[in-house]
Amino acid sequence: MIPDVPSIRLPDPGTTARRIQRRTRLIPEVGIVLGSGFAKAADGVDVEHESDYEDLPGFPVGRVPGHEARLVLGHWEEVRVAVLRGRAHYYEGFGLDQATFPIRVLAALGIQELLVTNAAGAIRSGFQAGEFMALSDHINGLDANPLHGRIGSGSIPFVDLSEAYDPVLRKRLLKAARGLGVRVHSGVYLAVPGPSYETPAEIRAFRRLGADAVGMSTVPEVIVARHCGVRVAGLSCLTNLAAGLGKRGRTVNHEEVLSMARERIELKRRLISGFLRDR
Repeated sequence: MIPDVPSIRLPDPGTTARRIQRRTRLIPEVGIVLGSGFAKAADGVDVEHESDYEDLPGFPVGRVPGHEARLVLGHWEEVRVAVLRGRAHYYEGFGLDQATFPIRVLAALGIQELLVTNAAGAIRSGFQAGEFMALSDHINGLDANPLHGRIGSGSIPFVDLSEAYDPVLRKRLLKAARGLGVRVHSGVYLAVPGPSYETPAEIRAFRRLGADAVGMSTVPEVIVARHCGVRVAGLSCLTNLAAGLGKRGRTVNHEEVLSMARERIELKRRLISGFLRDR
């Protein structure tokens, strides 16, 4: 068991949402979480309001390179969106209730759909660095759950995750990819605590468990979104082959992950645009 991070007292998500609503009348339809190397994909948003996380009560401010820590509200492909340009991670020392607080705020703002994105290591044979994966399911390898302690809070925490990733939204992602001639796999994402990368033995074990890609985020956000009644789609950029699957002696590092993520930035923008355009 990994030790739980002590909880801190967070504001009601509705309080933070109302603070945002005092600054803009836009009611977002779709929330988008832009993970490692994805932030620049939102440069084409017609921005109506923008806030740094540090100015929003309860928002955790991560410090990992590749995450900008800004909330943007505006229009993307004429769809009203709330975009999280970066996320905070469990491995940075945040409790899962802190790391997922922005998702509860987006739900309070009114989103009906959530697209979560991340950089991930490819596990499944045939998956290559630079390709994409639409999440069909996940394995929570964090050994922790963001709904922990919510018994008696007034909202039932026993959330059905049999379709954590909405099949209709996933079809939209895959349709957008076909329209661009881009190869996007469907697969299972496994979340680990991080921040160390996995060992080759762990990757072999994860493959036997049914994981197709591995990363250090996303799963807690998805659980909370489903708890809030929000439909979810997930997109991974496969930035590297997981440990032990590449050339002998090759190591995995964050600079390599971000480098590949940046190379695919225009393609990410077009994929997300296609996903939104077909709404």
